[in-house]
Amino acid sequence: MKSNVKHVPLTLITAMLLAFAVTTGAQADEQVRSETVKFPDLNMDSPAGVQTLYDRIHAAAKRVCSESDPILRLAQASCARKAEAGAIQKLALPQLTAFYQAKTGNKTEPLIASR
Repeated sequence: MKSNVKHVPLTLITAMLLAFAVTTGAQADEQVRSETVKFPDLNMDSPAGVQTLYDRIHAAAKRVCSESDPILRLAQASCARKAEAGAIQKLALPQLTAFYQAKTGNKTEPLIASR
């Protein structure tokens, strides 16, 4: 008896699942994960203070975007980059924005520092 099942290469399946995981994002009934990063103890006029705040934001973005599901894990780096950029944009600290752009080499992000 001949099977009607077609074999799809594993790389194509992986790409399809990754595309699904990235495009679906958070569903309407899902909670959006977030984490508060506090920094009243830091001096934003010092390079060390800016570095420490960036490190805290970077670590928080990685935690918020961490996934235990192997398929969703493929999208966690992109999620963390977007979360980090969003947090830095929201803070609008010129020193932090400049540090972020120098650190990542990404001068095309639509970051606006207006303080």
